Amino acid sequence: QVQLVESGGGSVQAGGSLRLSCVASGYTYSKDYVGWFRQAPGKGREGVAVIRTGDGNTYYSDSVKGRFTIAQDNAKNTVYLQMNTLKPDDTAMYYCAADPRGGWVLSPSIWKYWGQGTQVTVSS
Repeated sequence: QVQLVESGGGSVQAGGSLRLSCVASGYTYSKDYVGWFRQAPGKGREGVAVIRTGDGNTYYSDSVKGRFTIAQDNAKNTVYLQMNTLKPDDTAMYYCAADPRGGWVLSPSIWKYWGQGTQVTVSS
């Protein structure tokens, strides 16, 4: 049974940083894609960052490019999302996902496995 568990969320002031972690069990990240997504209240889920774990290639949404960094630790079967210069608009539930099907990697609809999410709240 595949389980993805996120951690690291919390409340910070604008300009602050957080690092989210996503640990997988029953699933190996290597040679696959792992993604971070977010959903703010009243909005749809959106792609934030994706990493292709085989070669480390990364993809970012325009809204987080230059502020967020996705990284992997295959030995720990963990993917991280380092979030810097946080803004109130970054407030959302953040989810990690694995095993995408065909399509654009930042599209939430193509992903098979999801974690339960971790809340990030950024105050002004």
